[in-house]
Amino acid sequence: MIIVFALLALAVVAALYGYLWRRLVRDTTSGPGAARRTGTAVFVVGPVLMVAALSAEVGHAPFALQRTLAWPGFLWMALSLYLLLAVVAGEVIRPLVTRLWQRLSPEHPAPEHPAPEHPGAERPAPERPAEDGEDRAADPRDEQPSQPTETAPSNTNPSRRLVVSRFVGGAAATAAVATVGLGTYGVLRGPAVRRVTVPLAKLPRSADGYRIAVVSDIHLGPVLGRGFAQRVVDTINATQPDLIAVVGDLVDGSVKDLGPAAAPLAGLSARHGAYFVTGNHEYFSGADQWVEEVRRLGLRPLQNARTELAGFDLAGVNDIAGESSGRGPDFDRALGDRDPARACVLLAHQPVQIHEAVRHHVDLQLSGHTHGGQLWPGDLIAAAANPTVAGLDRYGDTQLYVSRGAGAWGPPTRVGAPSDITVIELASKRA
Repeated sequence: MIIVFALLALAVVAALYGYLWRRLVRDTTSGPGAARRTGTAVFVVGPVLMVAALSAEVGHAPFALQRTLAWPGFLWMALSLYLLLAVVAGEVIRPLVTRLWQRLSPEHPAPEHPAPEHPGAERPAPERPAEDGEDRAADPRDEQPSQPTETAPSNTNPSRRLVVSRFVGGAAATAAVATVGLGTYGVLRGPAVRRVTVPLAKLPRSADGYRIAVVSDIHLGPVLGRGFAQRVVDTINATQPDLIAVVGDLVDGSVKDLGPAAAPLAGLSARHGAYFVTGNHEYFSGADQWVEEVRRLGLRPLQNARTELAGFDLAGVNDIAGESSGRGPDFDRALGDRDPARACVLLAHQPVQIHEAVRHHVDLQLSGHTHGGQLWPGDLIAAAANPTVAGLDRYGDTQLYVSRGAGAWGPPTRVGAPSDITVIELASKRA
């Protein structure tokens, strides 16, 4: 079944690329030549690089090879998506462009003016109208077949179909490139800061205004490295939070390859320290090693554990991805023996863990994982798999906040889902 599914998926992808090639290369070129060969090469090399980049990361290829393939391969992945969307949108406007072109460049019939007379040519006698009762003799010239009128050959211009295809294809390619370019710039520039106030019924007055900086899905890897990590750290520290929560998916790679990239995390500064819980990508990258590494950098891992802070309990559970190795989330261990009269904030990477949080009477769960969809319309897919895609929501007496994340996985690009670091300000209803 896996092989059949893979073959079907490959056939669909090949058909989509064939469609893109036809609209963007074949239909926009007048025939075999350098332009068509170049376009064809792009649509062959691009998918090959994309598959190679994915395979290198998933297969833990040498890190130098991952870095070489990641930029072109993952950017092509994003570009393919928006080329497809733009070309499909172009099918809607194509008839309108064709109609407009017809109005601007109508095909006029040949002018019906008599041919100029040559000097000395015999002029036909004017036809005398017949009188009543008189039969006009037939003129022999009337029986001669009319000669076709010769018109000057028209100028050779590109066909209307070629011009329309070039216009629509060029507009689609421009829109796709601009979308990916702006989305990539937004990621590399670094996350913006969002501020959200969350009232908690059990929070004492003394903890009113307590600020937690929430960051998730940094995804350090072959694309986002040490410089990006430093921008994230600087942005968090500038908010001067009371506590920092790193809610999973910190890395995409081993400690050996990404230890230097994660080193700036040692500079995180908050009055009550920084805490960390695993995400699903940590289990693809060596979760045990990364737990020890973040501990060495000064963060405190919460592995199905809880700590009591002034005013509320802070708990953390492992990600669901750890279940396959016996290191999944254990809510009873993290929350089972706590005082239910105290407010509780839970760090859990995936929003789907909210149902267990509700069962254990958690007041607020802080999560990530969804990236807000990352690439529109990916939010529709994320919504099908997660109870909340981004922002603050409520489930019974438990509130859930989902960050869009600071980085990006795969393409270093975000469209319709800007990256963020959120400062959660807890509010006491007793204040």
